[in-house]
Amino acid sequence: MQTDYLKQKKLLLVDDEPELLSLLVSVFTREGYENLVTAATVQGALETARREKPDLAVLDVMLPDGSGFSLLKTLRGEGFDFPVLFLTARGEDEDRLQGLGAGADDYLVKPFLPQELILRVRAVLYRTYKNESPLVHLAACDVDFERALVLRGGQELPLTAKEHALLFALYKNAGRIVTIDTLCEAAWGDNPFGYENSLMAHVRRIREKIEANPSKPASLLTVKGLGYKLLLKE
Repeated sequence: MQTDYLKQKKLLLVDDEPELLSLLVSVFTREGYENLVTAATVQGALETARREKPDLAVLDVMLPDGSGFSLLKTLRGEGFDFPVLFLTARGEDEDRLQGLGAGADDYLVKPFLPQELILRVRAVLYRTYKNESPLVHLAACDVDFERALVLRGGQELPLTAKEHALLFALYKNAGRIVTIDTLCEAAWGDNPFGYENSLMAHVRRIREKIEANPSKPASLLTVKGLGYKLLLKE
C-alpha cells in the first residue's frame, strides 16, 4: 500500500455550518487525509490552531464571532505561517482580493466541486512542503515516504499505513524522543489509549524492515519508559 506523505499533514477545517463541516471531513477522509481537526468559530479556530498546530487551514470567511480575514490576521500575528485556503460564498472580486491580500494561498467560492477543493489543497501543500525530502537515509536503508517503501540491499519493502504513520512521526522528530502516547495518536487517532502493545508489535516489524540487525537497532532506538527515537544517517 502506497501512502502519500502530503496526506499525513494536519488540516484545520473551519466552518459554522455543521452540514458543510461534516461534508468537508468526509471529502478529505475519503481522499486519505485522516489528520483532521475542526472548528466552527473564530475563537474555536484560534484555540485549535494553538493546540494542534495544523499544516494547512481551510477557512470560511463569514463566521458567527468574526470573519476569516480577521482570523487569518490574528494567526499571522501570533506567528502561524501555515498556508490558508478560503472557502466562502462571497465570490466578489473585492472579497477574493481581500483574502489573498490578507495572506491566503488560495480562494474557492461555494458551491464548489469537492474534487476541485482536493486538488487545490494538494497544490498548496505541495508548494509549501515540496522541499521536505520524502527520501530519508538510515544506517542500513533508505525510506521513501512518498512511495511508502524501505529501500535496502536492492530490495523494496513496502510499509503498511500504520508503519508509515509511525515512521513518519519519528522522522519529523528525528534525533528527539517521541513519546508512546504521541506515536499511538499518530497511528490510531484521537483516542490512542490501549494501543501500547500494538505499538510495540509495529515497532518490531518496522525494525525488521529498516535495521541490519533488528535485535540490535542502530536507527530506531527504544528510550526506556519514555518512547522511541529515530537516528538519521549522517
